[in-house]
Amino acid sequence: MAVTSAGATPVTDPAVTADLHVLVLAGGLSYERDVSLRSGRRVLDALRAVGVEAELRDADVALLPALTADPPDAVVIALHGATGEDGSLRGVLDLCGVPYVGCDARASRLAWDKPSAKAVLRENGIPTPDWVALPHDRFSELGAVAVLDRIVDRLGLPLMVKPTQGGSGLGAAVVRDAAALPAAMVGCFAYDSTALVERYVPGMDVAVSVVDLGDGPRALPPVEIVPRNGVYDYAARYTAGRTTWHAPARLDSAVADTVTEVALAAHTALGLRDLSRVDLIVDADGRPHVLEVNVSPGMTETSLLPLAIQAAGLDFGRVLGSLVSRAAARRG
Repeated sequence: MAVTSAGATPVTDPAVTADLHVLVLAGGLSYERDVSLRSGRRVLDALRAVGVEAELRDADVALLPALTADPPDAVVIALHGATGEDGSLRGVLDLCGVPYVGCDARASRLAWDKPSAKAVLRENGIPTPDWVALPHDRFSELGAVAVLDRIVDRLGLPLMVKPTQGGSGLGAAVVRDAAALPAAMVGCFAYDSTALVERYVPGMDVAVSVVDLGDGPRALPPVEIVPRNGVYDYAARYTAGRTTWHAPARLDSAVADTVTEVALAAHTALGLRDLSRVDLIVDADGRPHVLEVNVSPGMTETSLLPLAIQAAGLDFGRVLGSLVSRAAARRG
């Protein structure tokens, strides 16, 4: 798959979007509410900076009456967690005939459920670490000790434990010793009823954002993530000084090309649209492994998509304006 320079992408002139009425949805009731509100405010400011009429609204009981009374030309979903990523809100917007930036409900549901998404990736020959998904009920019914012993026998150590549905590193833990696995499972079950346990792949944490600004999906420069404590958890993502980012990532050109090819392949295999962020590990041999794909990437000051846009030499507001214009064109 050829990789095209993101800098060559035509970005919609702000004049094209000046007459659009855009609604930015942020907040919600997930564990990631605070992050979502920060994303929403940044999107709002960026759109207004390029002349787009935009307003910020929470996804609450007042939303549907507002959509009926004054339908926006397009919606930007800055909701993280289930509200913005499990496909349900997108389905409601479809029922209301309101177009939105991002993939449709079906693709969102698929990407949101990590085991399902990983199965599709593997079916398409896209590398992803070996895994097992374990519901809490099975974990209890079959006996925790016996189940965990089998997981270690099958996948080895170290392991990564994380919720099958969720983001921002909440409930995730690296397990380097079998004795620490039960506590990691308990911590994971606090955020989701099913745990994803996958083989831990050491290497460089890299995120590749994919955008489609009118001429097909293309990868922005990979962003390298260097958390101070070695784990890109919630604190590392959203606390100043906890993480260093390199945009573009410190990869040689051949490896960078492979990483972006794999990210584009993942975006396509999952049927995504407009934008996504593909999280990968690049191992010591330069081989990428897809961990997960996010259909509602963070937009905060420490988020990876805005960093990638900047590294590509593009303007954040104009990119958002282009995505909004494309979404509004789907109304018909």
